[in-house]
Amino acid sequence: MGKKAGGHAALCVALCAALCVAFLSSCGKGGLLGTGSAKSSVPAGMTLSWSDEFDADGAPDKTKWDYSTGGNGWGNGEAQNYTNTRENSYVADGVLTLRAVNKGGLWTSARLKTQYKAEWTYGYVEIRARMPKGTGTWPAIWMLPTFAKYGTWPRSGEIDIVELAGSEPNVIHTTCHTASFNPGLGNQVTRVDTLKGASSGFHTYGLEWNPSYLQWYVDGKPFHRFDNPGSGFAEWPFDNPFYLIVNLAIGGTFGGKKGIDKNMKEAKLVIDYVRLYR
Repeated sequence: MGKKAGGHAALCVALCAALCVAFLSSCGKGGLLGTGSAKSSVPAGMTLSWSDEFDADGAPDKTKWDYSTGGNGWGNGEAQNYTNTRENSYVADGVLTLRAVNKGGLWTSARLKTQYKAEWTYGYVEIRARMPKGTGTWPAIWMLPTFAKYGTWPRSGEIDIVELAGSEPNVIHTTCHTASFNPGLGNQVTRVDTLKGASSGFHTYGLEWNPSYLQWYVDGKPFHRFDNPGSGFAEWPFDNPFYLIVNLAIGGTFGGKKGIDKNMKEAKLVIDYVRLYR
């Protein structure tokens, strides 16, 4: 009996160790921070070209990120004033946090961009993030063209990798805008669907971009696709360099469609990593 029991104990220890290794291997950096999936969907043959793992505490890396600052609604009736202070954006414990703060009804927040520091035409970009909670929040991870090759918005294009309205904390939107497909015409190319735990755990959001299509991924699975119609820039302006933007807005035509929670004091968009493959 003693030998048999000892054998079972050893087997249990071995199985537990193997399960722990498998679990940790399945998690990305920071995988224990949230309850969401860390699955990736990097296309075969691509290698890492640019990334930020947010390993150095303090301000976001100034060689990779710049700020958009100010208020005035940002064309969408948003309530926040964007700053470049550590109150609204900082790196700590391996993640980047964009923090919106309510001070007596006046909101401040952060909007970071890679404009003039990093830009890409084609590739695969992946972000692991936890969305904020709170009615009135409007987090967005998206891309704009470095130069208005085909004219002002939306003629030169916009790619929304993911955005969310805080009044619907488990509903994500993936969208692209062009001259022929945009909100003004009511026909933007989009998919809106439920993602359980979008605001309570970390999830991976990916975009594969090549001359033939835009393919969105969520937690390693295909989510949304837009094929190049081949009919010109009005439908497909996505043939020139774009840069990345991450921001946390408050209110506006999208985030504020059900108002802003008057009792909300702060909200946080937390990003584990940003990786670009080519």
